Amino acid sequence: MRVIIIGAGQVGSSIAADLDHTHEVVVIDCDSERVDELNYSLDVLAINGDGTSVETLEEAGIDSADMVIASTDNDETNIVACATAKAISEAFTIARVKNTEYLRTWQRSEKAFGVDFMVCTNLLAAESIVRVVGLPAARDVDPFAGGQVQMAEFEIDDDSPVANQTVREADRFDSLTFAAILRNGEVTIPRGDTVISPGDRVVVIGSPKSVQQFAATIAPEESPGTAEEVVVVGGSEIGYHVARLLEERGFKPRLVEHDADRARELAELLPGTIVMESDATDVDFLEREHVGDADLVVAALDSDEKNLLVTLLAGRLGVERTVAVIDTTPYVELFEAVGVDIGVSPREVVAEEITRFTREGGAENVALIETDKAEVLEIEVDPDSILAGTPIRESIAALPEGVVIGAITRRREFITPRGDTVIEPGDHVVVFVDSTVIGDVSPKL
Repeated sequence: MRVIIIGAGQVGSSIAADLDHTHEVVVIDCDSERVDELNYSLDVLAINGDGTSVETLEEAGIDSADMVIASTDNDETNIVACATAKAISEAFTIARVKNTEYLRTWQRSEKAFGVDFMVCTNLLAAESIVRVVGLPAARDVDPFAGGQVQMAEFEIDDDSPVANQTVREADRFDSLTFAAILRNGEVTIPRGDTVISPGDRVVVIGSPKSVQQFAATIAPEESPGTAEEVVVVGGSEIGYHVARLLEERGFKPRLVEHDADRARELAELLPGTIVMESDATDVDFLEREHVGDADLVVAALDSDEKNLLVTLLAGRLGVERTVAVIDTTPYVELFEAVGVDIGVSPREVVAEEITRFTREGGAENVALIETDKAEVLEIEVDPDSILAGTPIRESIAALPEGVVIGAITRRREFITPRGDTVIEPGDHVVVFVDSTVIGDVSPKL
């Protein structure tokens, strides 16, 4: 495809880097230095200009573009860029927004603004955070096949019951597949005799029940459920959505907001949440309110540095797990190294959502593992797929190493993949693919 990306910030650059090997990519940005940098570092054509300008879009080849992705940090710019592109071309348009009001308007009429698909950064980040609540030791959770399949990434502690066990010993679940082990930045496809070491990150794919059981097995001291106490620090849009989504799941979270007016507003919007007006970096307040007894603290302030401070304070007070919203994606690894249990980058989450539309073969859902180490794809198998009509052991043998069939759903029934399982056209298959072979594998699936 010919893809035009408007905005060369962290989201736009991430998408461009993911696509430059398999698609013809053009990036538009107002920052000439950033444009020069992209032309040097990626196999893309970067143009200095205004993405809302017809002249700039024509220079980028809008007449032959298959897709336009507007990913600047300004909602209105993204919407106008998509509307302009739609007015002069047949390209599929995707707009990234932060304001959920724009999303609600678009959802009422999906052709509103000239946008074919809209992704809301704040809502996606909140949903990503809420998915790890109630799943002990989980670092990331993604649903597939309408919620019938889950992919989850877990970190194995020194005292975990599965530490130093083989995969065969740890695999005690009928509907669970060990897709990969992440160790020292490398991806390993596990076999039965592969040993799970402390510090490993294990990626599993299976039914929600089996993933929950695995979580309870590797961290038996933690008891998941709606009785868990969650404290949300910061009444930002992300903080608000986290509390709202937790309420919908039966939790009764507490939310700390420093601004009096915003605290009153949130108290009215969130009837099932206890809203406290205070500075969450005040140690006396944290101790007085027994925040250290919480199972999970989510830091959703509008500052990466404050979120780091809050999570470190919470950890020192005894909180079991901490989640920090990190707007600057390169900080995620650093924050997790110094004590944050889970770092969530809204920019990374929205880039992942947009990426699925660009996958050759029509992936219905995509999850990125460790940003760029691997991908988990959900595909609907068609008769031409290499997977159709043959036992899995034969179809996998015809694909490069680094591919694992994680789960199958057929007419909304979960099927655990085994070597002699025959995949049929129309099945939904969740596949783990190492990033080094994704370009070769996607067209065949």
